[in-house]
Amino acid sequence: MSAQQHHYDIVIVGGGLAGLSAAAYLSHKGKKVAVLERGVLGGRAVTLPIKGFHFNFGAHAIYGRDTSMLRTFEKELGLSIQWQDFSPSKAKYDMGDEVTDVPANILGLFRTKVMGGLDKVSFTFNILKTMLKLESGHPHLSIEKWLEQKNTPDDVREMMLTLASSNFFTKEPEKIPSDVFFRYYSRLFLTNKPVAYIGGGWQALINEFVRVLESNNGAIFTKTKIVGVTHENDRITSVHTEEDSFTADQFIMCIPPKELEKIMTGSKVEGLVKHYAQYDPTYVMVYDIGLKKRIESPYTYIYDKQNNMFITDISYYDTSCTPEGGQLLQATAYLRQADMGNKEVLEAYKAKIEQMYDKHFPGWREELVVPRVSQRAVVQEIKWNMHQQAMPVFFPEYRNLFFAGDWCQGQGQLSELSFSSSLTVCDMILKHD
Repeated sequence: MSAQQHHYDIVIVGGGLAGLSAAAYLSHKGKKVAVLERGVLGGRAVTLPIKGFHFNFGAHAIYGRDTSMLRTFEKELGLSIQWQDFSPSKAKYDMGDEVTDVPANILGLFRTKVMGGLDKVSFTFNILKTMLKLESGHPHLSIEKWLEQKNTPDDVREMMLTLASSNFFTKEPEKIPSDVFFRYYSRLFLTNKPVAYIGGGWQALINEFVRVLESNNGAIFTKTKIVGVTHENDRITSVHTEEDSFTADQFIMCIPPKELEKIMTGSKVEGLVKHYAQYDPTYVMVYDIGLKKRIESPYTYIYDKQNNMFITDISYYDTSCTPEGGQLLQATAYLRQADMGNKEVLEAYKAKIEQMYDKHFPGWREELVVPRVSQRAVVQEIKWNMHQQAMPVFFPEYRNLFFAGDWCQGQGQLSELSFSSSLTVCDMILKHD
């Protein structure tokens, strides 16, 4: 049967983390759901097998997993997730001439050499205020301006910006709105599980969402590109490809604003979507290496403070991603918008990453089986600065149209924004009934 013969309770455009989590959740609640994906399921969260190694497009890291919305999906849907918790004691900062502890927890804070004794007390006090929500920043103040107004000691300022750089994947942490900064850390500082990985990578999680969706009679259409919408008054009535139409009571758009802009042409929200489509994403360079033999190291995460780049030993936490005895290392370098398209700058980043591998994992070149370099990977569809803000999950112009993804309003960063915006939209739809 062709798609145009079917009507659904909910049609979800986009089969990334936001789309799949919403689809699984709503089908579990008894809704007749269809997911339309122009490519393959997963969006940017995909796992690519090469020569026995399983590379993830972006580390499959979940930040603050005990308070993550993914935990809500896990419990409600009965997802089988093999959590692999990060070891804070194995996380280090490369200071250039020495390596010191990352203050991922209080013990790391008092071990680190990034700050002096009195500054550690000051930094701890700021953490405490954030945890107690006594400090929330201001949407019209960047974190840099906020630190200036508070006369924050230089070492404390540097520590806060270093943390922001590593958590927000940016070379320009000073531009982050202070309210976004404090909202993020008020949650992260309260977690008992600051970082966790998913055994089997993104593909394992995607498989679980698909399992739930299909067990509840949900429909999945891949290689299905939506080219437009039909609307009447304050409602969307259908979305359509070049050949078929999909009708539904509710629609959830889980595709980035730049794609969304194309299909919303002529609608009441065309101008609103266009505004968000002009925003810049957060770009990084990712340089993964699959090694035939492990190179032992005292740490599993090393952050080069000067160059804003880090290496994670993915295979230490997820042994399923390599052939037996192998190792998978992932290096990530933060990029500025001006770096995009500049071949010389990007080649320089690549060379610095290789130097970092040489320094901390000597002998990697002799063990190399397969490298994978992505020069402009998008880790998040919105880059946090004072000129960009997250898109709402709905506009009042259409009462049955919703949006979810890592460019939408929600909690946390990266995948957590996808999960939280997705769950918010699901709750709105279910309450509407």
